[in-house]
Amino acid sequence: MDQLHKRFTNEQIRVLLQLYCQGLLTRVGVQEMLHIGKSHLFVLLKRYRQDPESFSVSYKRATPLRLSATDEAEIERALLQEKEIVEDQRLPISCYNYTAMRDRLAKKGITISVNTIINRAKRLGCYKPRKKRKVHDREVLTASIGALIQHDASTHLWAPFAEEKWVLITSIDDFSRKMLFAASCCLPISSARRLPGPISWPPKP
Repeated sequence: MDQLHKRFTNEQIRVLLQLYCQGLLTRVGVQEMLHIGKSHLFVLLKRYRQDPESFSVSYKRATPLRLSATDEAEIERALLQEKEIVEDQRLPISCYNYTAMRDRLAKKGITISVNTIINRAKRLGCYKPRKKRKVHDREVLTASIGALIQHDASTHLWAPFAEEKWVLITSIDDFSRKMLFAASCCLPISSARRLPGPISWPPKP
């Protein structure tokens, strides 16, 4: 809680909150003495009112200081599996998703922060710095919605464990940039390259 536990004891904060609840101190006065904002104070008040006797701001570490050897092995296995996916040229995946990895590990009972996963990833060579996004300077060609619908199709192995590539077909309104239609279909690569154009609108079911 903003390192509050390092600046005041639980008893000191408890007394201030008690005096505020009794009307003997103003909200601004308590904030100034604790050097906290209004939102932070209300969070403390809510916790204090729920159980004044056991109220505490002492910091409790959510995770153990050191991961077990079993957990470390599971994290390494997950990182190496993710590396195989990122380096697979057939997949449209070019970066690591450490947040999703953290969530998957949590389902296995391993509580770990994203920063810790990134530290392990750097040691194992499973890290790619994020590229800065380029500013999109697209020129709108139309003056109203529906005047021009842009159709596009791309062929990828969309899932890491898929056995064959699928074609994704999309239709986007040029003015609003809203996606009006999207469908995927499984076609041989040779057939996908011979899709007739232009595609009619609205698309046929």
